[in-house]
Amino acid sequence: MEAFISSTLAVTIAEIGDKTQLLALFLISRYGRPWVITAGVLVATLLNHALSAWLGAWLGHLIPAEWIPWIISASFLAVAIWTLIPDKEDENTGPFEKYGAFIATCVLFFLAEIADKTQVATVILAAKYSETLWMTTCVIAGTTLGMLLANVPVIFAGRWLMERLPLDWARKGAFVLFLILAIVTLIRS
Repeated sequence: MEAFISSTLAVTIAEIGDKTQLLALFLISRYGRPWVITAGVLVATLLNHALSAWLGAWLGHLIPAEWIPWIISASFLAVAIWTLIPDKEDENTGPFEKYGAFIATCVLFFLAEIADKTQVATVILAAKYSETLWMTTCVIAGTTLGMLLANVPVIFAGRWLMERLPLDWARKGAFVLFLILAIVTLIRS
């Protein structure tokens, strides 16, 4: 259960103000189909985070056990610092727009997550919780739920929410969360 809760919380907070949230805002303003866009976010996130978790679990078994807490802690610290850097909105949906809201959302969210802080967090969390397939599955479920918790309100509330959400506070909160995760990882090792 710890893997699921940690993953959900980490990704939900890290996702606030992220470029994929800006992408969700752009897609809803472009297509206006919230349920279809939500389904696209779900599919893209499941695929991307499953691949990321597989990589993290593999790395968790490959790296010597005594190194893992230090690597994970340093990674959490790097993600903490990364959360303080605001993302920029990308207006170009490219060639995928002609395929409709679902395909555009799937492709664009999958691509936007590559090397994103939430994907990195998924790799880190899967490496941390790589003991069993169940724990890795909990990481995938948690990070996917975290993406949905952060993006679905944007999809359904759109600009109204973005005008009222203090993104600077959210970034600072994410920084504190990842900093705490880095410290707790070292203390528990």
